[in-house]
Amino acid sequence: MKFIKIYSFALLFVFPIVLIAQTESVDQDVMKKIRNEGLLNSKVMDIAFNLTDKSGNRLANSEGYARAANYAKEVLTKNGAVNAVIEPWGEFGKGWDLEKMYFAMTAPYYKPLLAWPKTWTAGTNGLKNATIIVVDAKDSVTLLNYKGQLKGKIIILDQENKYKQSFKADAERYTDEALAAMEAAAAPAISRTPDTAQQRRMREMQAQRSGPQRVMNLLKAMAIEEGAVAMLTTATRNHDGTIFAQGGGSYKGTDPANFLDLAMSVEDYNTFLRLAKSGTTVKADLEVKTKFHTKDLQGYNVLAEIPGTDPLLKDEVVMIGAHLDSWQSGTGATDNASGSAVMIEAMRIIKAAGIDPKRTIRIGLWSAEEEGLLGSRGYVKKTFMDANNQPNAAHQKFSTYFNIDNGTGKIRGIYAQGNTAAAAIFKTWFAPFNDLGAKTVTLSNTGSTDHIAFDGVGLPGFQFIQDPIEYSTRTHHSNMDVYDHLMQDDLKQIATIVATFALNAAQQTSLMPRK
Repeated sequence: MKFIKIYSFALLFVFPIVLIAQTESVDQDVMKKIRNEGLLNSKVMDIAFNLTDKSGNRLANSEGYARAANYAKEVLTKNGAVNAVIEPWGEFGKGWDLEKMYFAMTAPYYKPLLAWPKTWTAGTNGLKNATIIVVDAKDSVTLLNYKGQLKGKIIILDQENKYKQSFKADAERYTDEALAAMEAAAAPAISRTPDTAQQRRMREMQAQRSGPQRVMNLLKAMAIEEGAVAMLTTATRNHDGTIFAQGGGSYKGTDPANFLDLAMSVEDYNTFLRLAKSGTTVKADLEVKTKFHTKDLQGYNVLAEIPGTDPLLKDEVVMIGAHLDSWQSGTGATDNASGSAVMIEAMRIIKAAGIDPKRTIRIGLWSAEEEGLLGSRGYVKKTFMDANNQPNAAHQKFSTYFNIDNGTGKIRGIYAQGNTAAAAIFKTWFAPFNDLGAKTVTLSNTGSTDHIAFDGVGLPGFQFIQDPIEYSTRTHHSNMDVYDHLMQDDLKQIATIVATFALNAAQQTSLMPRK
């Protein structure tokens, strides 16, 4: 058996020896070209600027998504990719855009308020000056006490959310200990990662039919029937200027607009609640204007290629990708303009370095990931499965897919998804980037993003390990998910490593091993 040693400082890999034989040497001249182009001539921040500040939010089927998709197609073509298309993957539903938002307390005194309408909700049909009504919504029987009292009111629930001070930093990087624990994890018991995004949607649908959500649905039905203005909701994490606003109404083409529901800062929400419960009359001015797009209900991905050049291998495909869509309150910088920008940049790096891949390298920028990986799953089903949902010829010629969707933090390693043979190969591929902090290979699974669409049908799909930075604490699905929270050096590192992994997979003597 042949063992490949790239650097003397490379860590010994503990996977079975039989698997090590599948690793392949790395072309150091190619690595140098890729590093120079990615780290010294990067265009990733300009790409990110166009996807965020210039496009706006990229909610699926919104105007901002269309702007971003058109830009992505244009810049990929400009940078040398071919066959760039904005391709339908199936029916998604309505688009939605927020056109106007004004909210302020007017009594007992004036105070501007921090809130954000949830997606696919209706507007107010002009400026409304409304009184706040506190509603106890613990069960459907209690709701009957408010029958006939909701007309012209803004509803707030009798549920105080305590502000909680945090003594932890918003931003952090993985420690050596945390990475070592990941690497020491045993291979998962299951062969494929559960589609946690789909499971989340199923839980949400179940919640609609039972428990507290059922009571909320009854309250919204009462509000619509009686002519209430809006409902206010909050959560303990909506503090210090950051509002996590997602969900809201249905995006299905035939469903009516949902009653206006505003995610509000916990500080302003509690102010309303305390004042109203004290017997003080609380009034507010509210004007919300929303727009629905129903002409075209199809969902669209962006695709482009660097064609393979080897006569025997050019029909085989390596893919990189990220979801292009976002939620509506920020501009989706870390979720997931960062991922889309580095994938576009990786394609540019490969072309600019003047390297011709043996296999075709294809980029996919997915829509409707936030609604359950819909764009990537639609593409995978359409491209790699036959009419009976069985693998087709393209499935057999597919090598691997690499995904980015965990914020702005640099790559620290990769989740091998239980694929021990691929894990051994990845260890070799990371060796030239150990000095950039990337070396951890864990057999663990990770879910909830687009590589699962590939893994779920038996295709090798992988998500990189990234430093969490502010992802869960500040930016993920919030109004603070904006360009200023992107970290340039981290994104340059990601794009460089992704370009290398894509090229290495394209140059292998064989397809990436499958589980």
